[in-house]
Amino acid sequence: MVEPLETAAPEYDPFEDFNRSAGAGVVENPYPLFAAVRAEHPVLREDVRAMVGLDDGDGGILAAADLPAVFTAFGFDAVQQILKDGETFSSRGYEQVMGPVMGHTILEMDEPEHHTYRGLVQQAFSRKAMEVWERELVRGVVDEHIDAFADDGRADLVRQLTFPFPVVVIARLLGLPREDLPRFHRMAVELISVGFDHERGMRASQGLYEYLLPIIAQRRAHPADDVISVLVQAELDGQRLTDDEIVAFLRLLLPAGAETTYRSSSNLLFGLLTHTDQLDALRADRSLATQAIEEGLRWEPPLLTIMRTATRDTVVEGVEIPAGATVIVNVGSANHDERYWDRPDEFDIFRPPRQHLAFAWGPHMCLGIHLARMETRVVLDRLLDRLPGMRLDPDAEAPYITGMTFRAPPALPVVWDR
Repeated sequence: MVEPLETAAPEYDPFEDFNRSAGAGVVENPYPLFAAVRAEHPVLREDVRAMVGLDDGDGGILAAADLPAVFTAFGFDAVQQILKDGETFSSRGYEQVMGPVMGHTILEMDEPEHHTYRGLVQQAFSRKAMEVWERELVRGVVDEHIDAFADDGRADLVRQLTFPFPVVVIARLLGLPREDLPRFHRMAVELISVGFDHERGMRASQGLYEYLLPIIAQRRAHPADDVISVLVQAELDGQRLTDDEIVAFLRLLLPAGAETTYRSSSNLLFGLLTHTDQLDALRADRSLATQAIEEGLRWEPPLLTIMRTATRDTVVEGVEIPAGATVIVNVGSANHDERYWDRPDEFDIFRPPRQHLAFAWGPHMCLGIHLARMETRVVLDRLLDRLPGMRLDPDAEAPYITGMTFRAPPALPVVWDR
């Protein structure tokens, strides 16, 4: 039996620390800035000297040739081109950024390794599994959270629903003890906070390793009906996943599955609650849920930027990019490109459907795309079913979305008819 993890010190809140590091409360609306840059530079070579705090008077400290080349892609065509071309734009840069804390994950793999590894881990995310998870797990988890406040007449949908429920879903998919959830979620957030608190991030990484390893051993000996059991039994062309590979994937799954789903569902709810005509339309016609979810993802993706490294000299949108350059793709800006969408900064669930890039594109398109969409659809359905007349709380502070890397509303105060 797996012993529950100890409770962390209550005075420390890693979620608030992580939000602040990602620009929460500092940057409320970056899209006008993106639009201004995008109009002149679909791909922009960044001023690295300014980024590291140097000016022209510092020439003797670091010569221009000593500084790395960094480019940001702002236009839709540029972003899509980069994400589609895994040979020219490698994901290996994540090996140095996240490798030490995550382990060797799908995030940093190029072909053909990426194809093989993805083929193994995606066996846990089959269409049949999604149908079972929705029916037997996700709906119940969402209802449990709504049960806790349904009789109150008011709630903060972020803290009481969208923030906690995705990690509960993941933990149950993995077959973890329920009592481990608070500490488990805390370690997941601490893990991706390594960029501003390296020691704490590495400690969380080791803690998750020590916690998950005996569970993996149990599942190898006695497979159960959970994702870890699928991963330990997955086989492709005679190849199986090692314990370290499974731990690395689970380290990635925790923050990816919990953080992005919480943010994307929160952003969609914000859009609907601040556009009551569209919320009323969805309430009257649930078939609009699919296009509402896609518009929420386009309008406010949970993660704005992805990193790639140029493997050879190339050209994107007329801009020469040298081999070895770091390339930042701004999917948030691409999703607001006025060449692809009319009124791109407006939330409109009735706009003609068109491919967005919130889940990336190409070989590294998000593995959990169907799970995230399904979870969000369930949240919408259960809220509309159980909270009649749900609307923003007129007595609370007006909500807003914030963040420069990860984006979400800090709170969504609502009331409903009882």
